[in-house]
Amino acid sequence: MAVPARSRGATAIRAKRSFLARQVLLPAQAVIHSRVVSGVVLFAAAVVALIAANSPWSEAYAAFRETEISIDLPFVSLSLNLKHWVNDGLMTVFFFVVGLEIKRELLHGELNAWEKAALPFFAALGGMVVPALVYLAFNWDGPGRSGWGIPMATDIAFALGVLALLGERIPSQLRVFLLALATVDDIGAILVIAIFYTSSLSFQALGWAAGLLGAVLAMRWIGIRGVHYYAVVGAGFWLALQQTGVHPTIAGVLLGLATPADPWFGYREFASHARELVSRFEKELQRCDEARADALLGHLEELARETEAPLERLERLVQPWVSFIILPLFALVNAGIELSAGTIASAAVSPIAQGCAAGLLLGKFGGIWISCWGAIRFGAGRLPTGVALRHVAGVALIAGIGFTVALFITGLAFQGEEAQAAKLGILVASIIAGLSGWAALRFQGELDATMNSRKLSART
Repeated sequence: MAVPARSRGATAIRAKRSFLARQVLLPAQAVIHSRVVSGVVLFAAAVVALIAANSPWSEAYAAFRETEISIDLPFVSLSLNLKHWVNDGLMTVFFFVVGLEIKRELLHGELNAWEKAALPFFAALGGMVVPALVYLAFNWDGPGRSGWGIPMATDIAFALGVLALLGERIPSQLRVFLLALATVDDIGAILVIAIFYTSSLSFQALGWAAGLLGAVLAMRWIGIRGVHYYAVVGAGFWLALQQTGVHPTIAGVLLGLATPADPWFGYREFASHARELVSRFEKELQRCDEARADALLGHLEELARETEAPLERLERLVQPWVSFIILPLFALVNAGIELSAGTIASAAVSPIAQGCAAGLLLGKFGGIWISCWGAIRFGAGRLPTGVALRHVAGVALIAGIGFTVALFITGLAFQGEEAQAAKLGILVASIIAGLSGWAALRFQGELDATMNSRKLSART
């Protein structure tokens, strides 16, 4: 993932005056926006959680996750433990970014036209339905039946991180295909959470939530652009959803989808106005009228700011916090699984663990590959340029990495030993999926390079 041009440009200006920006921030940007690095940090957090849960400090780790944090204000009182604050609160920000990404792809990305979206859509559909059916084959009549949504979700951060490790060995369009597939996958996972993992509804709280969402849309309609205004109303919307029975992280998705996706000024319009403003600014300086010069700088500052859509600005600024703070914290409080001989033996024969692992490994691969083959065979979709079905097979393996959202749904579906079994199945399957997908695409990349070299030699 490249450093956003706006972020790079802003830091470059600061670097001209700041030693810190020059020596630290500029080099750090490439790290902050690297999918490989963020994936490593997320994996490291999961490893730390596993070590903590199986060390002499396991009780301290459990107490850390159960630490109570309370908010007691005149109009609201809420007390949750740290794990719930992360899962219900901070993960709302993660789902907010997911909402931004979905809207961007629907309006300006690979899902903005059916001819581009068809194949990722069918691939994602098969990659959701088949894993759920595979899971249910293990748990149709058992207590684990409610976990059918667990193997449906692909972890886009890890999946794209694995592709990033392959560099130029794979076609560039394969990353675009995976991103589009994962976006449709995210939409499906969100709908599953909202519809099937919702407890009994409170219609009074739902009315408050609807009113606050309406307020957000009204603020957008009248032209309010300040993020802090939306943050206040959005926090109220989250609190209202917390009382409805609908999982409050859905607030993040809806707010992301409600974020304006178009700038107020285009680049050419900016260039025209900026020339005029700079000319007037120079005249005011010559007249020594600093007040008017400052006012013109304010005009110029707002003009430059509004050439970037709020959606793009928020995604650019919030994504690093999600990648390096929120998701690692989520892994830290959710991936701590006891790996004693008894736990592993129990999980090995658990239909829940078996269903999660089989759904992610066999269901994802079979669902995506067969759906793509069928869509191409019957003319319902076409492969991107430079991508073959053998590449899709590698992506289908990688799509079995189901870490973040799979663990999230596990927390909604299960508690206690059942949750432990599901998490172990997810972790094992995700590791196998990542390694096998990487190996398959690496081998395919080397084979493609060899074939291209032979073709070039034959021509010459």
